[in-house]
Amino acid sequence: MASAWVYRRELAPVGETSVSALTAVSVTGGALGAVLLLVLPSASFGAAVPWLLAFATLVLAFGRRVSRALSTATGRSAEARMSSRAVLVAQFLLAVYGGYFGGAIGIMLLAVWSIGLGLDTAASNPMRIAQVSAVNLSATALFLVASDALRTPLVVATMLAGGVAGGVAGAHLARRLPARLLRGTILTIAVTMTVLYFLRGTKAG
Repeated sequence: MASAWVYRRELAPVGETSVSALTAVSVTGGALGAVLLLVLPSASFGAAVPWLLAFATLVLAFGRRVSRALSTATGRSAEARMSSRAVLVAQFLLAVYGGYFGGAIGIMLLAVWSIGLGLDTAASNPMRIAQVSAVNLSATALFLVASDALRTPLVVATMLAGGVAGGVAGAHLARRLPARLLRGTILTIAVTMTVLYFLRGTKAG
């Protein structure tokens, strides 16, 4: 939420979908995912996440090229291919996943926007931060109520302070990075997370 506040003046619609509509879907999906986690085991996503991440990473790396190729083949602009309804449906599904498991949801959001709308990774970063924040906000609120975390307020307050400080610092740093470097950084993080999730899955097996 702290990072999203830093980016508040840079938020832009995703294709034809307004910021408010996308955020409402993210909050709703995140809450539903959190409820599912409270009644279902999270391990069910464990095996699928590395493959989802690998796919998302490939889309981040080549999505815009694929999007342009599809536009050329169909004779339609990239923005016209994915309707507002399709964007909201995809956002809801990813928000449910984010509230339920949450692994690299921001990378997956960028991947969907890249392949579906041809949006640039660096330009989409403020909206990615805002939507991940919306998903986590509703999920975290439910988890705090359902867990015993509030019995240790000092720990919660310390983690909150660190999260806010890091969120503000990270957002300001990202705003100062050249777009090419920011894209490269995001892609490097995506590759690293993919490898780590595969390694963790191998050790667990």
